[in-house]
Amino acid sequence: MARGKFITVEGIEGTGKSTNIAFLVSLIEDEGIPVIRTREPGGTPMAEKIREILLQKDQEALPEIAESLLFFASRSLHLRNKIMPALDSGHWVVCDRFTDASRAYQGSGRGLGAERIEQLANWVQDGLEPDLTLLLDAPAEIGMQRTAQRGNADRMDSEELSFYRQVRKAYLALAEKHPQRIAVLDASKSLADVQSAIAARMKLLFDEKLDKRDTVNS
Repeated sequence: MARGKFITVEGIEGTGKSTNIAFLVSLIEDEGIPVIRTREPGGTPMAEKIREILLQKDQEALPEIAESLLFFASRSLHLRNKIMPALDSGHWVVCDRFTDASRAYQGSGRGLGAERIEQLANWVQDGLEPDLTLLLDAPAEIGMQRTAQRGNADRMDSEELSFYRQVRKAYLALAEKHPQRIAVLDASKSLADVQSAIAARMKLLFDEKLDKRDTVNS
């Protein structure tokens, strides 16, 4: 059985990840491909408990390194207990955020640096990276306006605008470094335009899957 594809969706707050992930999953289902949708932090019962700690406001101070370690503890549970078994069984996995978020938020936004994040990533992921990352990009001002309209801000939604500008800058730097894996989509455009761009990028992945199947059968 062929291994499933691992697709992640990244972006700062307010870039429409939830809505567009639902659209993305529907595209995969329309191709007759088994797919699961999941998220980080979280994805498994224990990982969701860690998510509650990370997003809860009005708690004791959470040092930057503790925050990062909690994210990777959640990721370890998520990978071993959900993502990797699903991929091995041939399912495609669509995940709301993954390690690129740690690189952007903790590595850059919190100032921990790339070296520490990559050490944790190497330890926890054992070389696994997404097959495709869709980066929903918009200026921080737009993202935070949308987040404010949504209400019920959690701890990660409540930083200064300068923090999200730094995170966005880090995301775009990652996309420049990994252009084959990370596709940047302009999330400031209309929903129809964003979803048209998602469909176009996914068509490349679907065509790649068909090409490999035809090669095996020939």
